[in-house]
Amino acid sequence: MSIATEPRPVPAPRPPRPQHVLEVLSTERLTPRMVRLRLGGEGFATFAPNAWSDAYVKLVFVPAELGLEPPYDLAHLRETLPPEQRPVTRTYSVRAVEEHAIVLDFVVHGDEGLAGPWAAAAQPGDRIALHGPGGGYAPDAEADHHLLVGDESALPAISAALEALSADARGVALVEVHDADDELAIAHPAGVELRWIHRGAPSPATVPTLAEAVAALEWPEGRVQAFVHGERESVKALRDVLFQQRGLSRGQVSISGYWALGRTEDRFQAEKREPIGVILPPEA
Repeated sequence: MSIATEPRPVPAPRPPRPQHVLEVLSTERLTPRMVRLRLGGEGFATFAPNAWSDAYVKLVFVPAELGLEPPYDLAHLRETLPPEQRPVTRTYSVRAVEEHAIVLDFVVHGDEGLAGPWAAAAQPGDRIALHGPGGGYAPDAEADHHLLVGDESALPAISAALEALSADARGVALVEVHDADDELAIAHPAGVELRWIHRGAPSPATVPTLAEAVAALEWPEGRVQAFVHGERESVKALRDVLFQQRGLSRGQVSISGYWALGRTEDRFQAEKREPIGVILPPEA
């Protein structure tokens, strides 16, 4: 005897994420390897800032030779274009939100990559589509000590967090950059030490640099809140120090890889679903 079953409902397709189409208002070379863009214009009216210090957006890039202008019909383009011409996204932290613009900082390594060269060549009036913002971290006012750790990719979020801290906050920020030319003036409370670590060019040999610096810290009393982001293998080494050596709990740490040495962002994002890309296993 067969038992009749109700057919399972087919889930409704997700609506496309809204695209904010902004234009470049100004460009500024902050260091030999970092460019700042202010993006605004009429499209800024659709952008809703959030309260996270690590707010981020996803920039949408379509090959220039297609001659398309944003906003894009992304679903159509992904269905009809060959793989090498399909839209791709690049994720960037929001350095600040101003009255009529968002501020993004880009690490630039010559012609390497996609977003960096675009930012280096950008001119006022250029248009870009983006999704967001996302995010999930802000300094906890109840924490006794703040630990902020990352490389250039995390510097915008670390800077925003430092500026969001109360005047009496205590802690340390460790920022890894190429050399002294990449250091920036960042406002921070007197009780929070900002320490720059000069790494040189990223390589497998430089992966432990930040983890070694954190392991050597004199650990404070009280509850520590940590923000730890940057190159994937470096973050894994930091994970081991924080959870195994220092005994922090998951709730005390915001941690993830922002990029991976030797990987494009597309490959890096795909590897997040593979063992190599896992920073923290799912909580039981």
